[in-house]
Amino acid sequence: MRDDNLDTKTNFVPPHVGIIMDGNGRWARKRNQNRTQGHLEGLKTAKRIVKAASDMGIAYLTLYAFSTENWKRAAEEVGFIMGLVKRYLIEEMDFYRQNGIRIRHAGDFPGLPEDIGQEIQRAMEDTKDFKGLQVILALNYGGRDEIRRAVERLIRESALSGAAAPTVTEDAISQYLDNPDIPDPDLIIRTAGELRTSNFLLWEAAYSEYYISDILWPDWTEEDLRLAVLDFQKRERRFGGVIK
Repeated sequence: MRDDNLDTKTNFVPPHVGIIMDGNGRWARKRNQNRTQGHLEGLKTAKRIVKAASDMGIAYLTLYAFSTENWKRAAEEVGFIMGLVKRYLIEEMDFYRQNGIRIRHAGDFPGLPEDIGQEIQRAMEDTKDFKGLQVILALNYGGRDEIRRAVERLIRESALSGAAAPTVTEDAISQYLDNPDIPDPDLIIRTAGELRTSNFLLWEAAYSEYYISDILWPDWTEEDLRLAVLDFQKRERRFGGVIK
């Protein structure tokens, strides 16, 4: 039975939602189809959920599209995923414009194929002034790798400034993450019933609320996002403190 108690006032909708989009391969296997078909359906779902998040008033949506570990997959599958990402970036400009969606990236940018990097750069440049939902594509992304790169940048910048040694604090490291201006995720959704973090936003997710859905990513709908946010609204976030 539908629960219509979702409060979509700005203060009650999680400003930043991250999604670990899992289950494309299992979706295809259940239908005796190639894994590539699961990824294609997953891309369609991503567009559907981006629109739903925008309509709901979510400010930031980080989509875990391809991890640093995913390069271990078969070359054919990796190539297909990269091709889908490129196609999404190229063909959806009208969708971004109509919905005011800004595209951003998280991950090891130099490690991407050159053509993919060029399309990401183009999409970021073309949408940089849009004022609606900011979609962060976590592509060639790993949480440990992001922290490593942040520390490397901190050390390098300290050396360039002439400091004898870098001042390593949480705030200092945070300033060198991939998107330091984006607030930490309030809610992280994982689909397909898996219960692990999979190296996703390890630094930023220290106090995120997790929502686990048994539904495979290609089957996700706007209603599933609504239910996840509704569940979030019922949580008490203590950030290590005590609710009095």
